[in-house]
Amino acid sequence: MRAHEAGALHGDLGNRGPAWLRPPVDVNALVPQLWPRNVARADGGALTVAGLDVRDLAAEYGTPAYVLDEDDLRERCRQFRAAFPDADVYYAGKAFLCRAVVRMIAEEGLFLDVCTGGELATALSAGMPAERIGFHGNNKSVAELTRAVDAGVGRIIVDSFAEIDRLTALARERGVRPRVLVRVTVGVEAHTHEFIATAHEDQKFGFSLAGGAAAAAAFKILDEGVLELRGLHSHIGSQIFDASGFEVSARRVLALQAQIRDARGVELPELDLGGGFGIAYTTQDDPAAPQELAKRLVKIVDGECAAEQLRVPHLSIEPGRAIVGPAVLTLYEVGTVKDVDGIRTYVSVDGGMSDNIRTALYDASYSATVANRASSAEPMLARVVGKHCESGDIVVKDEFLPADVQPGDLVAVPGTGAYCRSMASNYNHVPRPPVVAVRDGRARLIVRRETEDDLLALDVG
Repeated sequence: MRAHEAGALHGDLGNRGPAWLRPPVDVNALVPQLWPRNVARADGGALTVAGLDVRDLAAEYGTPAYVLDEDDLRERCRQFRAAFPDADVYYAGKAFLCRAVVRMIAEEGLFLDVCTGGELATALSAGMPAERIGFHGNNKSVAELTRAVDAGVGRIIVDSFAEIDRLTALARERGVRPRVLVRVTVGVEAHTHEFIATAHEDQKFGFSLAGGAAAAAAFKILDEGVLELRGLHSHIGSQIFDASGFEVSARRVLALQAQIRDARGVELPELDLGGGFGIAYTTQDDPAAPQELAKRLVKIVDGECAAEQLRVPHLSIEPGRAIVGPAVLTLYEVGTVKDVDGIRTYVSVDGGMSDNIRTALYDASYSATVANRASSAEPMLARVVGKHCESGDIVVKDEFLPADVQPGDLVAVPGTGAYCRSMASNYNHVPRPPVVAVRDGRARLIVRRETEDDLLALDVG
């Protein structure tokens, strides 16, 4: 990729697109694995979600808007619960959290991970049972820990010796015994499948396994006897398509479990292997079904426990984006279409990096389609960009759209349920979009659109 003063996303000058992207036979066709289950094209060519025409949704709620297929989200919850019937399945609050979603995942029998006081407040205000909440985070404040302890959260994943000290003092003061897991950095980085024991421990999360900090943290908790150490926690990454990283991670963390047993005579009853399972953003992504993931992970844990002569602990998993990510699409309106000297065509929409920062931040790839109509025009390689005052304000780097795309068209981008609304900003003082849940031909607003009054309300100057 050539260097470019506007950023790496502009380094691929030219209109060829990535090597894997090919012109579609039918520019109107939807690739099923990219879209929520209840998305289709109606006879007139417009997209529908759970029977609702996106043109009607745009007219009622405006654009940009996040559209959540509620049945899709619920079905993904059920698939993970069915695949892991003997494990606790934790929904990742950081992916997307609002009170309506908390209630959905609670009704489907999932647990919930939070990592800040704000996420905890949202969960509790929605009625999530505190005992089904796990509290993550590398720098939990005393106030956050106090709130978690007083609420009776089911487990706190401790991440530093300072946090152990804070929580121990708080527990003594309150006369309670919070349940904790020790987060272990096992030296496995899932994205590249490199499993060198020190190379991937240079991060802010967890206690180093190779350096002995993880064992020291567990011994400290056990020896002080104030906190209830339930088990170990390992998380090796996100957008994971292959279980091989979990095999190495499980082997290392269960070896530590055996070390704790041999040194203190305690077999910890729980194990959280994390998750971060991948989803399909483009046709290049091939996520495994929950049943296949479960089969591999359970086999890994059973085998490693047998090798260490450990009782199989109660398992927890964290699917991450795999539950909410595919259940949402973002609906935009096209404002301008600009062909730049034969280099590429820019299709500018009324959102951008304020509602989806992932392309600019992570070089993430997305797909898109014209959503308000079908087209008989030839496919044209385009770049979907936002309205912000940044050259790197890109929503979809490369996608084939019909050559007759024009201002006023609606463009839908799938796979935007995770880390889009939750990482949204007010850059350029743009209000954040609403979240609209659709189900059985009905729509309801679950997060309203911000207004300029909302922005000005915080400006006390």
